[in-house]
Amino acid sequence: MTTGTLILIAKEPVPGRVKTRLQTEFTPGEAAALARASLADTLATLERTPARHRVIALDGKPGAWLPPQFRIVAQRGDGLDERLAAAFEDSYTGLPMLLVGMDTPQITGPRLTVDWSGYDAVLGLTEDGGYWCLGLRQPDERALLGVPMSTDHTGSDQLTRLEGLGYRVKLLPTLRDMDTPQDAAAIAAAYPELRTARLYRRLVHAASPTLLFEQALDGAPVTAMGSDGSPLLRLSEMDRWQAPADDVDRLAISRCEGPVLDLGCGPGRIVTALAEQGVPALGVDISELAVRQTTDRGATALRRAIHDPLPGEGRWGSVLLMDGNIGIGGAPAALLERCAQLVRPNGLVVVEVDPDDDLDCTEAIVLHSAAGRRSTPLPWARVGSRAAIRYAAPAGLDAAEDWRTGDRAFLTLRRVHDRSRPVARSVRAPT
Repeated sequence: MTTGTLILIAKEPVPGRVKTRLQTEFTPGEAAALARASLADTLATLERTPARHRVIALDGKPGAWLPPQFRIVAQRGDGLDERLAAAFEDSYTGLPMLLVGMDTPQITGPRLTVDWSGYDAVLGLTEDGGYWCLGLRQPDERALLGVPMSTDHTGSDQLTRLEGLGYRVKLLPTLRDMDTPQDAAAIAAAYPELRTARLYRRLVHAASPTLLFEQALDGAPVTAMGSDGSPLLRLSEMDRWQAPADDVDRLAISRCEGPVLDLGCGPGRIVTALAEQGVPALGVDISELAVRQTTDRGATALRRAIHDPLPGEGRWGSVLLMDGNIGIGGAPAALLERCAQLVRPNGLVVVEVDPDDDLDCTEAIVLHSAAGRRSTPLPWARVGSRAAIRYAAPAGLDAAEDWRTGDRAFLTLRRVHDRSRPVARSVRAPT
């Protein structure tokens, strides 16, 4: 049996313009990649399905992903109802038409090979209340214009409209479309052979660490694991990082001499506390969200990697590595060398270290989200005071103070003029 005309209504898979609801778990680029994969799966099925004509109603520019068997018509109209009506009108050749979207990569040829005997229209509903296909014997804008789109009752409203026009409607099986990360996971699990499923599995196990860190900033539960799967860092402590500076934080920044540079500032509680005290301070973080949260607090922050050029190099009074940021990059010696480059002569580097004085671990960590995403390995280090002092010495940083309060431990390091002289022994200061 041959279907008359198959129509695919689709958007060019451009990051930021497609699959925006997937971006709660995926970057815009990853969401666009999933959209491209879904589009490729759908096009492959349409290619295999017997049809007299194949049309793609496209929003955007055609690319290499478009098979030659498809005639392209540009989408026109304002709302989706107008664009759907126009797609039927622009694709009509006198044969029945079946239109599908790009959000159900699991569709199969048999589902699209419709027996129109005794029917005027075809409708396939989706689990979220929409529909994945609509078939009409001939264009009829009355069937579409004014039907509310993108709601949890669009499918039922569309059915009501068709039946109200006296159409005999053939209902196809209900499918799940891919709008949310949960949808993508379910489709990938149920149809593992799809290109969409293969890409989903790769993305789930290779998330950007920055993406998962930003999810933690937004309040999602994220855990840092070692290579053996043991929990190492609880990013649930983000609650403390999001709160105003506490007494321990204020004790640490009381050691600072201005101006202050906070490396890996996160959501900016330290920079904000310094600004409230009238101390010039700048936060630096690679996370766009962290910088925005810092500036939203009224403090100053810059999106920049630590080893990129930074303002005022060699002139900062103090550099801060709070919240275990001595671990950034997994190379504490190189990081402390960078801090020494940033502070002025006799300037300070205040480092929060691990409470275990003897700890010296440079094991990479992997971030895990509650939704099942896993980051690529992130170079990280966890060091106690003794290891930090040892790493600081070649950088010309003298351990001036070694102190702790509660379950948090700190070092105050001072940049010495003459790196050839011995580094002073640390002093465990009372708190």
